[in-house]
This record gives sequence, C-alpha cells and structure tokens, in this order.
Amino acid sequence: MQASWMILASLFFATMSVCIKFASAHFNTFELVFYRGLIGMAFMASLCRAQGVSLRTTIPWMHVWRSVVGVASLSAWFYAIAYLPLATAMTLNYMSGVWVAAFLVGGTLVMGRLQDASRQGPIVLTVLSGFAGVVMILRPTIEQNQLFAGLIGLLSGLGAAMAYMQVAALGRVGEPESRTVFYFSIGTTLVGGVVMLFTGASEWVWPQVLWLLPIGLLAALGQLCMTKAYTRGATLLVANLQYSGIVFAALYGLLLFGDVIPLIGWIGMALIMASGIAATALRKRALPQAPAEEH
Repeated sequence: MQASWMILASLFFATMSVCIKFASAHFNTFELVFYRGLIGMAFMASLCRAQGVSLRTTIPWMHVWRSVVGVASLSAWFYAIAYLPLATAMTLNYMSGVWVAAFLVGGTLVMGRLQDASRQGPIVLTVLSGFAGVVMILRPTIEQNQLFAGLIGLLSGLGAAMAYMQVAALGRVGEPESRTVFYFSIGTTLVGGVVMLFTGASEWVWPQVLWLLPIGLLAALGQLCMTKAYTRGATLLVANLQYSGIVFAALYGLLLFGDVIPLIGWIGMALIMASGIAATALRKRALPQAPAEEH
C-alpha cells in the first residue's frame, strides 16, 4: 500500500507541474506559491475536520522549520517549471535523494566516525554519479540560455532533501499526516502573501485563473499521499518509486508542450534516477543509524 501512495503522489505532483507550466504565463512564482498554499490550506483544514484531527500541535517549531525549507524549495521548483522543460525541472527537484546521501556521508565524516566512513565508498560514487547527471542536464540549458533556471532547479532539490528529512522527523514523533500538510500550506500562504505585497498581484484573466484551483488541490493531495507513504514505515521500494514522477513529467512534456531534450539530457536524467535509487539502497546498508526514510 505504501508503494501505491508514492506512485499516486508522483502522479499528482507531475500533473500539478503541468498546471503550473500553464499558469506561469499569467502569474509570477510567488503568486503561484500563495494560491497553492491558500487552496491547500482550506482543503486540508476541511480534511482534518472530517477526520477528527485537531489542528493544535505541541511541536510548532518543527513545523516552522519544515515550512521554511519547504517553501524555499517549492518556490525554486515552481520557477524552474516555468522556464525549463517539464522533465528537466522534475529531475533536478528529484535530486533530493542524492543530496540526502551526500548529507549523511558528510555528517558521518564530520563526526569522525571513520569506521562508518570506510564503508561509504560506493555511496560517494553514487553521489558523484548523480552530480555528473546534473552536469549533463545543465549543458542543454546553457545552450538554450536557461542556465539560471537550471541552477534554481538544482537548489530546489537541495531544499527538498532538507524538507523531506523534516517530514520523516514529524512522522516519527507521531504528527498526523493531514496536520503536517496543513501547517506546510500555512507556510506557503504566508510567504507567498508577504512577497506579493512587494511584487504586486497579476490581474485575474478568465479562464486562465482556473489553473490556480487544480494547483492547490493537486499539491495538497500529493503532499498527503507522500506523507502517508513516508510516515507509515517507508520501505526501499517506496523511496525509489518517487522517480516515477520523472516519467510522468516526461510524458506530459512530450505530449502537451512538445519539449525537446537532447540525448545528453535524457542520459543525465537516467543517471540521476539510477544514482538516487542506488544511493537510497546503499545508505540504508552503510548507515544503519540514519533515518528510515527522508523524503
């Protein structure tokens, strides 16, 4: 059942990225962040009420930190979606698995656990392979004057790794999935609203404004499914099924937007996916004290 939740979450997120791609022609990044949060907050509040889940939490600062890193990652990802081929933006965001492996290796070395460090050669190789894939993906963006968007997309994956580690931490202390997603939606609403005070708001144009509704709903559903997958004793299979989102995004990009990605870009995507899967498997074996799952 965990596997089903992750595949469904990946489909929701890929479909949401399609809506963002269309909406970005009429709304700026932080407007999309604001509306995504506002709609998601209303949806999750209703779901919590229907489930009988209280919105009161005893660990507010954990939610604050999850929102800070999560909103930063989300904003970077929305920007990348607007300016990059859909599959490219999705792949750079899904570098989070490789980033997590890099964090764990670096943390072990900093703590001086040499015995553990000696077993991490394969993990280091997978991390390096992942970044080699990034170089392959960014090369076409340079040729198409999209390097800045590519780097922003890469940072979205870094932020996602930090956010998903916090999601796992919230699950371990028993925080309900719906409450976790509700507070994250509050964070996105607040940040998007504050930035809009300075950047202004775009005029609502019919029917383009209709893209805002599915962005919020699909985001909330995706977050809920992802949180369920990772807080209910996630497995290696669940961790790796997140990469199905890249496949969904690639199909959407080809069918709806006619995205043209050079062969080196596709090779880079495949390398990142393989590195993420390998890193997930290896870090579980080499770092048994690491969190069960960080996404």
